[in-house]
Amino acid sequence: MARRYFGTDGIRGKANRWPITPELALKVGQATGLLFSRGEQKHRVVIGKDTRLSCYMIETALVAGFTSVGMDVYQTGPVPTPAVAMLTRSLRCDVGVMISASHNPFDDNGIKIFGPDGFKLSDEFESEIETMLDEDLSNRLAESHKLGRNTRIDSAADRYVEFAKRTAARDLRLDGLRIVLDCANGAAYKVAPTALSELGAEVIAIGVSPDGFNINRECGSTEPQALCDKVRELRADIGIALDGDADRVIVIDEQGHIVDGDQLLAVIGEAWHRDGLLKGGGVVATVMSNLGLERYLGRLGLSLVRAKVGDRYVVEAMRTGGYNVGGEQSGHIVLSDYATTGDGLVAALQLLSVVSREGRPVSEICHRFEPVPQILKNVRIKGGRPLEDEKVKAVIAGATSRLGDNGRLVIRPSGTEPLIRVMGEADDAALLTTVVDEIVDAVGRAAA
Repeated sequence: MARRYFGTDGIRGKANRWPITPELALKVGQATGLLFSRGEQKHRVVIGKDTRLSCYMIETALVAGFTSVGMDVYQTGPVPTPAVAMLTRSLRCDVGVMISASHNPFDDNGIKIFGPDGFKLSDEFESEIETMLDEDLSNRLAESHKLGRNTRIDSAADRYVEFAKRTAARDLRLDGLRIVLDCANGAAYKVAPTALSELGAEVIAIGVSPDGFNINRECGSTEPQALCDKVRELRADIGIALDGDADRVIVIDEQGHIVDGDQLLAVIGEAWHRDGLLKGGGVVATVMSNLGLERYLGRLGLSLVRAKVGDRYVVEAMRTGGYNVGGEQSGHIVLSDYATTGDGLVAALQLLSVVSREGRPVSEICHRFEPVPQILKNVRIKGGRPLEDEKVKAVIAGATSRLGDNGRLVIRPSGTEPLIRVMGEADDAALLTTVVDEIVDAVGRAAA
C-alpha cells in the first residue's frame, strides 16, 4: 500500500506546507509517543535538529505532541543525526527524533525517527504511525497530572564529540595534517571542527556560520566546489565535506578531486579486512554503487551485497547478514561496530586512521579502483506512474538487452522528491550515454 507521509528517510517536504506543518508534527509526536509508551514507567524522547529556520517551528510542535501524551522530552539543539541515534541509547530513551532534511535546501525539512535501540524505524512501525496520523487521538491524551516535561541537554554536543573520538584508534594523532572541513552550515558546525582539532589536526573550517537559510547552499557534500578550491588554495592534505545533518561525508584529495562513498567503502572495507575486523566477508552497498567497487572487492575475495537506496535499508541488510561495513555512493557510511546509522564524522575518522598509518597522499589511498562509466539523470514528474507506461517499459527492456552483461540500469522513483532517477553504468561509455538518454526521453514524455 502506498504511504502518505513517510519516504525513504522519514517524512520530508517543503517547510510549512503539507506534510511538514506544525499540525502534522504535533500529531507525529502524539502518535509516536503513544506507540512507544508501553508500561507504567515514565517514557522519554530525545529531539535533535539541524540549523534550518523551520526547525524551531517543527521542534516546538513535536515537543507539544510528545508531552501531551505524557512523554518527557530532552532537547539537544543542533547536533548531527547520528548524535541523536547515539543519545537515544545513551539516555535510555524510548524514541529519538531528528528534525532535518539532510542535504536538501533550507526551505525543506523533515522528521526522522529512531527506536529505543537507536535504529531508524522499520517500514512496519512507520505504517503504524501513518495509520494513527489519520485517527482522532484526542481521547488518548495524558491526564493533566501525567503530562510530560521538557529539558534541554546542554552537554549533547560534547557527548557526541567524545563518542566520535572513541571510535578511532586510541593512539590516533592527526598532528601535521592540514584538513579543510566543510560543515555545510549544518548540524556539525561545532562538533566536527572540535573533534578533529582535539586529535591534533590543523583544521580550516568553512560552512560553519549557519543563519537558518544557508544550510547546504554552495557548500557541503552536495556542492563541494568551494571545498575543492580551498584545498588547492591552502595546499591542504585533505578536504572533508559533511552534509546538513552530517550523516554523510565525501572527501577531497590533496589535488582537489572528489572521492565518493564507493571509494571510501573500498578503503575502509579493505583496511578492516586486513586488520581482521571486517565481518560477513564483504560490504553492503546499494543498487546505485559503482560496478567498479564490486569488481575491486571481488579481487580481494570479498562480496558486495546490494540493498535498496537509503541508509535504513543498508543497515537492515547489514543486520540480516552480519556485516559491519556498509554505505552509499552519496557518502552515507555505516560502521555498525560504532553506530546505528550513517555517520560522516566517524567515517572520516576511519579514513584518517588509514591516512595516518600509511603516510601516503590521499589521492593514492582513496583511488582503490577505476569507476565504471556511470550516468545518473533525474526526470521531474508532476504525478502519475510513468514507469508503468508500456512504451517506457519497452525502451527500458531494449536498453537492458543492448547493455547485456557489460552494464546495468537502475530506474526508480526518488523517495524524497518528485523525481524518477535513471542510473546506468557500462564499460562502453558511448552506448551508455545513448541508452540513458533514450530512457530519460521516454520517461519525460510519459510524465508530461
